Amino acid sequence: MIDLLTPAMVLPKDHDRAVLIARIWTPGLGPTLVRVAERHLYDLSGIAATCAQLLEFADPVGSVREFGGPPIADTAAVLANSAQDRRDPSGSWFLAPCDLQAIKAAGVTFVASMLERVIEEQARGDAGRAEAVRRSVVGVIGDNLRNVKPGSAQARQLRDVLIAQGVWSQYLEVGIGEDAEIFTKAQPLSAVGVGADVGLHPGSSWNNPEPEIVLAVNSRGETRGCALGNDVNLRDFEGRSALLLGKAKDNNASAAIGPFIRLFDAHFGIDDVRACELAMQVDSADGSFSMQGSSKLSMISRDPLDLVNHAMGEPARRTHQYPDGFMLYLGTMFAPTQDRFGPGQGFTHALGDRVAISTACLGMLVNRVGASDAVAPWTYGVAALMRDLARRGLLA
Repeated sequence: MIDLLTPAMVLPKDHDRAVLIARIWTPGLGPTLVRVAERHLYDLSGIAATCAQLLEFADPVGSVREFGGPPIADTAAVLANSAQDRRDPSGSWFLAPCDLQAIKAAGVTFVASMLERVIEEQARGDAGRAEAVRRSVVGVIGDNLRNVKPGSAQARQLRDVLIAQGVWSQYLEVGIGEDAEIFTKAQPLSAVGVGADVGLHPGSSWNNPEPEIVLAVNSRGETRGCALGNDVNLRDFEGRSALLLGKAKDNNASAAIGPFIRLFDAHFGIDDVRACELAMQVDSADGSFSMQGSSKLSMISRDPLDLVNHAMGEPARRTHQYPDGFMLYLGTMFAPTQDRFGPGQGFTHALGDRVAISTACLGMLVNRVGASDAVAPWTYGVAALMRDLARRGLLA
């Protein structure tokens, strides 16, 4: 993993004009909010104690640029020390860039992944049955969902047809119905950052990474920027029952976000998010297996800002509040079907896999796969953060 954790690999291609904010662990102090540049990390504690607080500013980008901040660490050194298997605890490392925000996710937002969810459901979480089910489901549904606008009259008509054909599913309901699937992916402060191990439930035998863009939204529903994310997913658990979604999605270290949040400004905004294409590569620890995939945001069924409104409720009728803002995974069209351990078995992770998710405007997020009961436990919560901020005199 260490060879990928360099500024040349991790930073966006246009990093010289990007406003990148992150959090690092500082020995003796705790989490520190920083601005990321090619050579140095600059301390932003003088204007905001937390990432959530910074995103509440009327002009976060202007505030960061005006403040600048003193340099506190070497970017290359902190990146190198972020590899969990080689970490020196006396040095600094990158954390997930969010802190007090709720961590939410939108599901079934792409046709490709929607079909795979239907297949998971029909196969009851059995990877061995998936290929036969895939053929039968696609034979009925085909590509007739790609141009369907969720919640439209056309979608309602298609729903009636699919019910009559006996292939209607709860995943199709949220994929083309009026209401998007929005769920809680992880607790505040529980996401892991670049270089950290991500966790798989030890009881899972069919699982996959999900390369996604994660929006950073403040309490007013304003999308301030975005990051890369890996929504680690257990296909067998969720396939057995959608009521196991929490167990399929929320395990120790199952949410990776980072390496930083790129703030929206004149050079980068929501239209750039809509045009993003994510690349992903999974490599086994011994080098015997490699898989590539991609996810194009242009293929998303619901606009990213529509998903923000589904998370909060329409602007005229806010049905949900997030006082500290929220991070929102946008979903993925990547649904791996490449056989790994046998014909018809599809893809599943092996411990030690390295997952690299990248796009030119957001850099690269790299993580290693472990078991959620064996990787580093989540022990640093809100109470610990408040104690450290108070000790540093950063709480107003």
